[in-house]
Parts: sequence; C-alpha cells; structure tokens
Amino acid sequence: MRVHIDERDWRTAVENVFEADILSPFADELVLAEEDAASRLLLPSIERDVRRELSEKADSHAINVFATNLRALLGQPPLAGHTTLGIDPGFRTGCKVAVVDPTGKLLDTGTIYPHEPKNDWVGALTALEDMINRHHVTLITIGNGTASRETEKLVAELTRNKAERTKYLIVNEAGASVYSASALARQEFPTLDVSIRGAVSIARRAQDPLAELVKIDPKSIGVGLYQHDVDQAALTHALDGVVENVVNNVGVDVNTASSALLTHVAGVGPKLATYRFPPR
Repeated sequence: MRVHIDERDWRTAVENVFEADILSPFADELVLAEEDAASRLLLPSIERDVRRELSEKADSHAINVFATNLRALLGQPPLAGHTTLGIDPGFRTGCKVAVVDPTGKLLDTGTIYPHEPKNDWVGALTALEDMINRHHVTLITIGNGTASRETEKLVAELTRNKAERTKYLIVNEAGASVYSASALARQEFPTLDVSIRGAVSIARRAQDPLAELVKIDPKSIGVGLYQHDVDQAALTHALDGVVENVVNNVGVDVNTASSALLTHVAGVGPKLATYRFPPR
C-alpha cells in the first residue's frame, strides 16, 4: 500500500513556511533542500503516520468484532440436565466417544469405526446403543469437524426409533484439540488419551458452553477477524474482559465449577480457585 501526495500539495505547504527569496544567491539551494527533505523525510513520515492510523482503526474494529462474537458464544444457553454422549468424528483413526453425566462427570469412553477404511457401521451402532442404554443418554453431540456429516447419518439412524428419549445436535468443536493437549486437560484427565479428551469437551459444550469454553484460549476458538495480526496485548485485554464480564453476569455453581471458571469470578484468583479446603 502506498500513500500518494501530489507535489502541489506538499510544495505549497512547505513554501508557505520556507519562502525562497529570489534575490538570495542561495534560493536554489533552499529549493533543493525542500525537495530533498520532502522526498527523503517528510513524505515517508506522512505515509507511516497514515498507515499506523489506519492499522489502529482496523485493529480496533477487528478486536471489537472478536469480543462481540465471543460474548455471544459464551452467552449460549446451557442444555442442563442431560446425560450426554459426545462424538469427536474421524475417518482413519475412528470416532472418539465419551459419556458425561448432567454435572459433566466422565462416565464412559470408547472408539468406533463406522467410516473408511474399516466401515464397521453395524458394530458402531451396537456400541453406541449399548452406551446409551447403560447410561440412559438423552443427548448426543457431534463435533463439526472431519467426517461430521457422515457421523450424523450414523446417529440419525441410531436415534430414529428412539422416539422422544434421545436427541442429537452438532456443536462447534473449534478449540477442542487445543484444550485436549493443554495442562488443564492433563490435570483433569491424566489417564485419558488426548483424542478422548476432545470428545469429553464436545459433550460438555452443549451442557454448559460457558464452563467449557473458558478453559480454552479465546484466540483458539476462531470467532474473530485476523486474530493473529492485530495487537496481541490489546486483543488479550479485550477478550479477558469479555470472559470476566460474562462469567460474573451469569454466575457459577461453586459445587461443580472448574478452577478455570472460578478464576474469572471477581475476587477469586488462580491460587484461590485451585485451593482445596481441608475436611472438617
């Protein structure tokens, strides 16, 4: 991008301040100095100032869009009271499955291979049917990543004869892989495989989006514009403010809230959020 300034504009402005005396023997030297200063210093400086001003305005707009989208995402109403089966779909490595109770506690995990190359469609239906019956699952959530639509066909066939008891929906799995490899996920599920942790996150996102999404760096959720190009300090400050605002407006259940969620409560820091009171 270039900023073009017509010569008549900058020359008139300069000559109004440094008017050449036509009787002076140094008049030509003054004109040469003005041209040199304009081409080497003045015009590049103007271009930098204009670019900086436009970049700051664009950054501000992008950060505001990101903050607005994040606030809407965190403010989604929870589907409380459901025992949920989360499916992280995939082809070659199979679909990872996790069942959580209405409080988000992990009940069961597994892997099914309904798609290529194994194409074990019947075996996948049987495994899901068994999990649903054993844990009285009322909601199935499917990640919207690779093999999502193919997995939806499987679940649709499974729930077609379930009447009103078991329903399914597709959830946005953005950031689930980031969470599954994070220190917080390792602390929550130290013995689980990374891919299974992603299925747990997908299941919990429908139950309480706010409680699950606060565990993920907002920049990894993917609801903004050019989040890696804008001022990172300003972006982090704005997004942290949105998270704290939403958490304190909605409130938390201290009996089931994770330390990641409690950290954003006003007056509660990371140290207090992870503190365990001794039994009486």
